[in-house]
Amino acid sequence: MANNQLVLGGDLSVNRVGYGTMKLTGWPRGEGPDRDTALAILRRAVELGVNHLDTSHYYARGGVAANELIRAALHPYPADLVIVTKVGALVEGDDIALPHTEQRGLSPEGLRRGVEANLLSLGVDRLDVVNLRMGDRGHGDGPLEAALETLMALRAEGLVRHLGISNVTKDQFDRARTIADIVCVQNLYNITARDDDPLLDACATAGIAYVPFFPVGGYQPLAAERLTAVADRVGATVPQVALAWLLARSPNVALIPGTSSLAHLEENIAAGELRLTDDDLKQLG
Repeated sequence: MANNQLVLGGDLSVNRVGYGTMKLTGWPRGEGPDRDTALAILRRAVELGVNHLDTSHYYARGGVAANELIRAALHPYPADLVIVTKVGALVEGDDIALPHTEQRGLSPEGLRRGVEANLLSLGVDRLDVVNLRMGDRGHGDGPLEAALETLMALRAEGLVRHLGISNVTKDQFDRARTIADIVCVQNLYNITARDDDPLLDACATAGIAYVPFFPVGGYQPLAAERLTAVADRVGATVPQVALAWLLARSPNVALIPGTSSLAHLEENIAAGELRLTDDDLKQLG
């Protein structure tokens, strides 16, 4: 892995600072930008070197869908653009109330429907990477093995290039690796939420990308005196320091910070050039 790049599955090189599209739609809550701003954000991201987009067919609200925005802004896609999509649990509204073994998004039909929906809305014949999103973490009764076998069958059909997993425990990660070649893990992790340290380290050892969601806190923005102190000293914002800390945490970390603001997009991407000193990292803890 190069300092500013990593490789997914041995053949997809991505810059370590990417872009997550969820906030373009206001899904599942909040307000997205107007359409022109959303398209401008996607185009500007690519102009600034982003070649890793995170999206899903279920990032959609009020008639605004992330995949449709991506297609409108960027199709025909740059040759080096890697679009990572997601299928699985909680992709259909009623799934959240069902037992894990009954969640329709994890059924063979639901997984195929999710893959086909992503293909159609993005306008591609094959998805670069599909993350299997499991249900609530800490519950091991979800059909992980069966779901991965379904996705492997879809990969054999030529519809999927690589597989990843999301919202998983270390045990599920270990089980998944006995079934399929996993190229990335997408879980909640940031400077103030580090429960996933063992899993992140296991991914690093295995050469698997670790992609934290809510890298700057999500719906509860990060706030800590030590972050503010370092940010003031290095002349950066608190989110930039939080992103730079993640990049320094391990070379297998790839970022997908989302935003509905052009200014914040540029700040997030600039964080990729921020180098924290050993003293900075020590103060951040």
